Amino acid sequence: MITHSQYDVIVIGGGPSGSTAAALLAQKGRRVLLLEKVKFPRYHVGESLMPYCWYTLERLGVLEEMDRMAFTKKYSVQFVTQDGRQSQPFYFFQHRDHPSSTTWQVERADFDTMLLENARKKGVEVRERTPVQRVLKDDSGRVVGVVALTEEGETREVFAPVTIDCSGREQVATAPQGWRVKDPRLNKMAVWTYYRGARRDPGIDEGNTTVAYVEDRGWFWYIPLRGDIVSLGVVAEKDYLFSESKDPATIMAREIERNVWIKDHLAGAEQFGEYWVTSEFSYRSRYCAADGLLLAGDAFAFLDPVFSSGVFLALKSGELAADAVDAALASGDTTGAQFSQYGERLCNAIETMRTLVYGFYDVNFSFARMLKKHPEQRGALTDCLIGDLFSDFDGLFSAVSEFARLPEVLPHGRTAAPSPAVAAR
Repeated sequence: MITHSQYDVIVIGGGPSGSTAAALLAQKGRRVLLLEKVKFPRYHVGESLMPYCWYTLERLGVLEEMDRMAFTKKYSVQFVTQDGRQSQPFYFFQHRDHPSSTTWQVERADFDTMLLENARKKGVEVRERTPVQRVLKDDSGRVVGVVALTEEGETREVFAPVTIDCSGREQVATAPQGWRVKDPRLNKMAVWTYYRGARRDPGIDEGNTTVAYVEDRGWFWYIPLRGDIVSLGVVAEKDYLFSESKDPATIMAREIERNVWIKDHLAGAEQFGEYWVTSEFSYRSRYCAADGLLLAGDAFAFLDPVFSSGVFLALKSGELAADAVDAALASGDTTGAQFSQYGERLCNAIETMRTLVYGFYDVNFSFARMLKKHPEQRGALTDCLIGDLFSDFDGLFSAVSEFARLPEVLPHGRTAAPSPAVAAR
């Protein structure tokens, strides 16, 4: 049962960002309470990892566990046209000879549970089935803790100098303030489901992530998982996906018929389970922090599923959040201003991937055309695809801009919310 005892940090949410932040803070000797609203394992989409997830997983000490769980190995990503023409796969190991060049396709129920258990083993006090109802603020507006509902149905107040919101799209700490800002152009929807017995490419291509185009700059993801299962999703504008039907099964069947490669790989396969739908998922928080509060993972931002950056950004933001919070606690200053460097670094990484996503969706752009004219940019493009998002990509984006309209950098998310006194002035 949760009491009124003092913690160093409260983490809201036990997904990849929350489990990562909590585990790393516990490793640093901080007393951490993690509150998760449901009991793990639980279903979540987003199964494909970027290679640079390896570094955070190494720091968490879970690489041996990843190998033991025998997730599908992922060596590359490839792109497929509507008429079935495949690109040369982007093999990560050809670009960089390092263990991180092999990554995984994961079932998130197992992967997320493993991360949460790792946090528990490192000393985090984990409380599942304990939803956070709201954050607590003092008279100055500083976040000083949370109000949570225990498994026994009792309301408890818990206090800490810093709360990290990793509650995902629910955005427990900031939803009442309306901090979510949608991306001006990335207004996509996704429909997805699962198949047994679908075809896999031979050899090391068996675990490829395949991005297969559909009409009007939409695309499929095709992700091979363990147990002869494939995750299949289609992403496009709402007006396109729902132009003829609102039924997700009907939409999926229609789109499968429109891509030769997908139709061929699903021949003889059996669909099972639910059809899932999500909409307009690209957004970023107006601020990265407030006094006593820091945002990480999907509670801070979600970009787009096309290059599988979701889990990487969740893990990386959790890692960066842990370091930023530990430094703030060490200095005795947990005001929002202490987290501006965190927000700046994370936004820069997101902007790198966001620029590539905008290029992908532009009707005039293709990777093949860009690389034919600028073959020297293949390495930089692969760096983006593996998650090395903190490097200089001016040359790559200059080449992409010859074929696509690239976005203006979004100003929000880089700084903390002003204190109530400053806002009043």
